[in-house]
Amino acid sequence: MKILSLKSIDSTQVYLKNAISNKTLQAPIAVIANEQTNGIGSRNNSWSSQKGNLFLSFALPLDVLPKDLKLESASIYFAYILKESLAAFGSKVFLKWPNDFYVNDKKVGGMITNIVSDVLVCGVGLNLESADERFTKLDINLKISTLLENYFENLEKKTLWKQVFSKYKLEFRTNNKFFTHNNGMKISLSSAVLEYDGSLHINGERIYSRR
Repeated sequence: MKILSLKSIDSTQVYLKNAISNKTLQAPIAVIANEQTNGIGSRNNSWSSQKGNLFLSFALPLDVLPKDLKLESASIYFAYILKESLAAFGSKVFLKWPNDFYVNDKKVGGMITNIVSDVLVCGVGLNLESADERFTKLDINLKISTLLENYFENLEKKTLWKQVFSKYKLEFRTNNKFFTHNNGMKISLSSAVLEYDGSLHINGERIYSRR
């Protein structure tokens, strides 16, 4: 995948979404930045951005995605493959539904996905070197170039959703002591059941990722 490297940007995701919309860039394409001044996290929260961490967004045409992947669960799919890339280098990072990376009890990063025309744009923030007191940093030392090479190689394999889901389901118990948000409400994952399409069944309600 072609990677565009920027020195500083407000948000790699906003930049790439606008570039795809304006047709100044075409998928597949990735954008990384040394510094991000206004990162976007889940539910439009700001994502703390410190130099040395990973600020990445990439775009893929919808027609190259696995045929069995529901777009509502794209964040789970791409986040879990990134989790596997990190694990290959020895990290104990795990994925909290649907898009947050955790080490032990603290968030280390996250992923959000958006559709622009016929393109899926994924934004990733990952604390590789530093984090403020609310979060933590990755539990291994890893160069960004090494991580991206491994991750994009894994994406090229175009693994089916059912294969990713089968592995994530086995690890889903790590979510039990955490919460998610739905319609402005904080909901415990202690009794959540992960459904095949990536949604959760909680208290008789189906909840889909909207990230």
